[in-house]
Amino acid sequence: MSEPPTRSGVPQPLAGLKVVEFTHMVMGPTCGMVLADLGAEVIKVEPIDGDRTRTLLGAGIGFFPMFNRNKKSIRIDLHQSAGAAVARRLAASADVVAENFKPGTMAKYGLDYAALAEHSPRLIYASLKGFLPGPYDHRTALDEVVQMMGGLAYMTGRPGDPLRAGSSVNDIMGGMFGAIAILGALIQRGISGRGMEVQSALFENNIFLVGQHMLQYAISGVPAAPMPARISPWAIYDVFTVKDGEQIFLAAVSDAQWKTFCDTLGFADLAVDPALKSNNDRVRARSTMLPEIARRLQAYSAAELARRFEAAGLPFAPIMRPEQLLDDPHLAATGGLADVTLTDGARAGQTVKTTLFPITLDDQRLGVRLNPPRSGEHTREVLAAIGLAEREIDALVEQRAVA
Repeated sequence: MSEPPTRSGVPQPLAGLKVVEFTHMVMGPTCGMVLADLGAEVIKVEPIDGDRTRTLLGAGIGFFPMFNRNKKSIRIDLHQSAGAAVARRLAASADVVAENFKPGTMAKYGLDYAALAEHSPRLIYASLKGFLPGPYDHRTALDEVVQMMGGLAYMTGRPGDPLRAGSSVNDIMGGMFGAIAILGALIQRGISGRGMEVQSALFENNIFLVGQHMLQYAISGVPAAPMPARISPWAIYDVFTVKDGEQIFLAAVSDAQWKTFCDTLGFADLAVDPALKSNNDRVRARSTMLPEIARRLQAYSAAELARRFEAAGLPFAPIMRPEQLLDDPHLAATGGLADVTLTDGARAGQTVKTTLFPITLDDQRLGVRLNPPRSGEHTREVLAAIGLAEREIDALVEQRAVA
């Protein structure tokens, strides 16, 4: 087998694979980004006026540049018959088609799996939905919706105060699971010669995330308590407020770590206390032990505790905000951040840092080959590649079937 193609020494195992994505927001674009980062040619089909995600404000301002790097962009008006015909021709040229619209939407344009597979039996078709087929599949889903109905918000918030997780966890993981399914289907296609439809869904992804808590109840008969009110299986596993009001997470999750914890901080009396001998003893004593430890820790700064815990090999973590991670020394040293040039909004043309896919191949991080595309930046290139003559493209542009 020949070596996978590379760019600047970075493996691109999916180079030569063509992906057409009809996606928006986060879940679908994440799926396409995974494939693009791995080297696939990913063509993003946007509405004729451009992907609305480009113009989101607030917490959504980072969606488009985060999840659409390494892609090409074409704008097509699927509502026009000429536009839908172009989209079908483009899809027919692909190895993979991905979409995350409501059930039935793609069928209106002849872009559903059944219609496309009739002429492209090797096609792999990924549907990224709110719910897998079933009683809920007609509902409109959002990450927040499935977190609420799937128990994750209950587990994250305090009792009586459900709270969504602080990231688009289901959108991102749902897209990743979609990409995993596509990779599995590609292997199967290499064996059988035929493609298939694969599906991923927000709700089912959320259920996978809370599966450990469901099993806790199934095994013990005791419902899982929300994380802020949980009965921790470890005695020291908390955020502590220390000198000058700083906060730091500290942990000691074994008897050996408890001894090291006490030695590191000079808590010899706690180390020999028979009531705190084992981890389970300490868990039972948390209500009295933790306030005493918290009181003693107030003599230390967060930086001093971090230094001591790192030297001792104990788990610890400073409490960081996302913006502080742009200057994180580990990310800088390991190439975990890369430059992208913005294409939309007031800062279009400016370069900012983005996070890379958290893996290495052959000890290399998968970087940014293409900046997030301008809307319709590659329309003519993509259409020429599927055989349309320049005059045909001109005619489609003139009637606004493409842009």
